[in-house]
Order: sequence, then C-alpha cells, then structure tokens
Amino acid sequence: MHRAIWLELDESGQFYRDLRELGSEQIRQQLPAGDVTVRVEFSTLNYKDALALTHHGPVVRQWPMVPGIDAAGVIEESDVSAWPIGTRVVINGCGLGENFWGGLAQRVRVKSDWLTAVPANLSNWDAMCLGTAGYTAMLACMCLRDQGVKPEHGELLVTGATGGVGSLSVWILAQWGYPVVALTGKTEHEAYLKQLGAQRVMARADLSQAGKPLQKEHWAGAVDSLGSQTLANICAQTRRRGVVAACGLAQGSDLPLTVMPFILRGVRLIGIDSVMCPVEQRQKAWDLLADLKPSDMLETLGQTIGLDECFSAAEQLIRAEVRGRFVVDVNR
Repeated sequence: MHRAIWLELDESGQFYRDLRELGSEQIRQQLPAGDVTVRVEFSTLNYKDALALTHHGPVVRQWPMVPGIDAAGVIEESDVSAWPIGTRVVINGCGLGENFWGGLAQRVRVKSDWLTAVPANLSNWDAMCLGTAGYTAMLACMCLRDQGVKPEHGELLVTGATGGVGSLSVWILAQWGYPVVALTGKTEHEAYLKQLGAQRVMARADLSQAGKPLQKEHWAGAVDSLGSQTLANICAQTRRRGVVAACGLAQGSDLPLTVMPFILRGVRLIGIDSVMCPVEQRQKAWDLLADLKPSDMLETLGQTIGLDECFSAAEQLIRAEVRGRFVVDVNR
C-alpha cells in the first residue's frame, strides 16, 4: 500500500483532505506520467504546501492532488540510464504539488530532468530540512555574491528571518562572512537568530509602514521574502549599486515604490525563481549547501513529523507560529 495526503475539490466547490492508502494498481494508474519513480523517504512543509493543505490560496491547479513541492528519496524505477535505480535524489518545485502529484506520499513519479542528485555529505533528512526553503535561500545568496556584493561593502538585511528561507539565508550569509541583520516579527527569537549568525535583529514593524521613495542609504544588499511595503522600503534604503534578491510575498504581492532607487542609485532588484530554475543552477545550489556542512545546524532548525501531523502543522504555518522547518517522514 501507498500512503499519501489526498486533496480534492468536488463539483460544488467543496474542499476535502485526508490521508489515504492507495493500492499498487491505483498507483500505477493514477501517478502522473514520468520516466522515474522515486521511493520517497522525506518531504517537508513549505508555506505554499500550507496554503494547499488549508485551501487558503490557489496553489493546486489539477484535482485531485497529492500536495508537497519537495521530496527526497531513492530511485525505484527508471527509464533513463543517467538516473539508475538506487540513486538518492531531491526534487524541488517543477510544478510538484501544483500540477503534478507531490512529495507528501510514499511514491512520486517525475520527469528525470526535474531531479537533482543529493550531495554525498547530505542525508535525505538533511535535504528536506533544507528543502525548497534552503535551496531558494542559496539561490538568493548566490545572486548577491554573483552580482559583486562583498562582505566589506556593509550590512545585508534578511527579512522573514525566523522562517525557512530567512533562517537559512541568515546562516548562509554569515557562513560566507557577511555582516547580517535579521528582520523579524518575532523579536523574542533574537538568541536563535544570533545563533544562526545574525549580528543584530530588527523588528519587522520598523520597515512595514509606508516610507519616503528614497531614504537614507544603509543596506549593501538584502534577501527579502516579504514583498509589499517592506520590499519598497528596503529598495529605498539600499546603498548605491546595492542588490536586493526578492523571493517571497508573505506581506503581499504589491510593490508600492518608485523608480528613484533604480535610476538615482543604480539599485538592482532581482527576482529569484526557484520553481523552474535550470538544472545546472539547481545542482550548483545544492552542492554549495553541502559544502557548508549544515548537518549540525539543521538539527536545531528542523523538527520531524509524520504524514498524519501535516494538517495541524499547516495551520501553524498559516498562523505564522513556526520557527524553522518541518521535515515530514512519509513512512511514520
């Protein structure tokens, strides 16, 4: 039998969710087309997964759906010689949990060009504690570094710092020697953020209200997962030739700013697309994460839950009550 979280929307618009056991014939008939089947060991809960599980946002595009935009496990069946049976792999995005059955299940069938090899010094649990959050954080941090931002240029701001992307961005940048300021709505977690490497902590309210279109220069760069007015204020405060990597919209998808930071200071605002990122860039991001040897840090960041705990955990994520990461053991 194959255990999976099942989401369904009937003709009247009524939403259903439950944990199901599917027989092997059902699996063969219903798993989406692909050339590789992965025996999933771990998945994780991201904010997008929480939206799908609670039906709070238009994440799911096809019904019924098995949610989960992340999965890590071992190839069980393969039609592709480059991906032999037994290879440890991770899948992030690519429409998983949105258009295609996702990782909150014991099996997933995918296209081989969605796969990334798990680096040798990461366990599959590590890969899912990092998950899309860690992979996105690394893409954002790579962006800052590749655009020429250096530690000596000044402080970098990371917003949503107690969340998955934020926590891991703080840690990555600190590991690379950057002076990091963590912006959070949960200042009671200051000790946790400083343990990750933040030099100081700011309250989210300091940047969440409308400000002038051009403000005093402060940040050499930023990783932002909030969007809306916070991102507008960050751009207005970024130093000449500074870089802002935008990878989320937790505050909102609007962006109430002017062109002034861009044409008067040469500020660069760069979007981070983790869903359809090219495979070469994906592998580079995962290899860089592995190079930082994050296993010890991840033990303090992640907590393991079973499939049957995902519904309550999703509600906690929606209410912004979570610090760190949920790792889902799909066999528990």
